[in-house]
Amino acid sequence: MKEVKVYSKYLFSTFSFYNNILNKNTQIMRIVFQIGALLLTTLIFSSFTPPTETAEKIKWYSWDEAIEMNKTNQKKIFIDVYTDWCGWCKRMDASTFSDPAVIKYMNENFYAVKLDAEQKADINYKGHTMKYVGQGRRGYHELAYSLLDGKMGYPAFVYLAEDEKRITVSPGYKDADTIMKELVFISEDHFLTTSYDKFVKNYKSKKP
Repeated sequence: MKEVKVYSKYLFSTFSFYNNILNKNTQIMRIVFQIGALLLTTLIFSSFTPPTETAEKIKWYSWDEAIEMNKTNQKKIFIDVYTDWCGWCKRMDASTFSDPAVIKYMNENFYAVKLDAEQKADINYKGHTMKYVGQGRRGYHELAYSLLDGKMGYPAFVYLAEDEKRITVSPGYKDADTIMKELVFISEDHFLTTSYDKFVKNYKSKKP
């Protein structure tokens, strides 16, 4: 009889031991489930979070827009003469013209114009109508031809003074540091008193 009682006590103890383990495992599983549910909820809601505003960009104008704005608030005009097939033009858009310092300085000091050298639409300026001229596989627009003196290489950058007279033409790809030097050289009128080479030697970066 004593052996039965001892055995029963042993069974009860064993059952209690495994029951405690089961209860603890259940609690652990409940915690894991709650954490998983929280993470899933966070992931779902984050996917519906409204996109943040994109970084500031250069404000590009058409030729007509820049000329019209210059009538009431004069600035120098920066013209990016490009074509749709120009690889270096695209590279500058992706790098040089996406640089924060370049964006800030350009927007503050210039009307920045994008001019497609092969655009088909007419442009009227000071009583003249400039048109697209077909030539072989690729033609050119008369305004681009005039601004570049017929040297149709891309990209090319034309700087105009506040009175819309041409200051200079700067051909070829430029990285952010190089274009910043040019922008400062033109915007701050250093070109009136010194050469670009001398200016560059003493140039202090405007980039933070």
